[in-house]
Amino acid sequence: MSKVHLFLLLLIVVVAGVILSTVDESSSYEDFATAEAYPGKEFHVVGTLHNPGDMQYDPLKDPNLFRFYLKDQAGAVRLVVYHDSKPQDFERSEQVVIIGKMEGSEFTASKILTKCPSKYNEDSVDVTPQTRTSFWSMDDPLRNLTLDHAL
Repeated sequence: MSKVHLFLLLLIVVVAGVILSTVDESSSYEDFATAEAYPGKEFHVVGTLHNPGDMQYDPLKDPNLFRFYLKDQAGAVRLVVYHDSKPQDFERSEQVVIIGKMEGSEFTASKILTKCPSKYNEDSVDVTPQTRTSFWSMDDPLRNLTLDHAL
């Protein structure tokens, strides 16, 4: 084999290794039961805030500790510990995606993604037909202004 062939073979092995390691380390959307079965693996868990009154966040005492309960899509409720500040408007979120690992009976989140309610409510949108057909209003004095008049 020539040096070129050896180099290409080595390059293919390295690229295959990078692809396999990336696929192996990628996280997936699961529920708490699956995360408990694989405690060291990172998962995305989708759910809703369970009992917002049980949230624990005291920025004066520890601004980097936020604890809350999340109900996953299968209905299981677990305590989530997040070592960062509480996301803004977290209480108003419709859906929460937490990224992290199970540690015992708690889920330690490394990231929190929230889906807040839309400010555009379909029921309250008033759609009326446009009556004006052009940019200029009929009673606008500048409507018939030509370039000669402007100079």
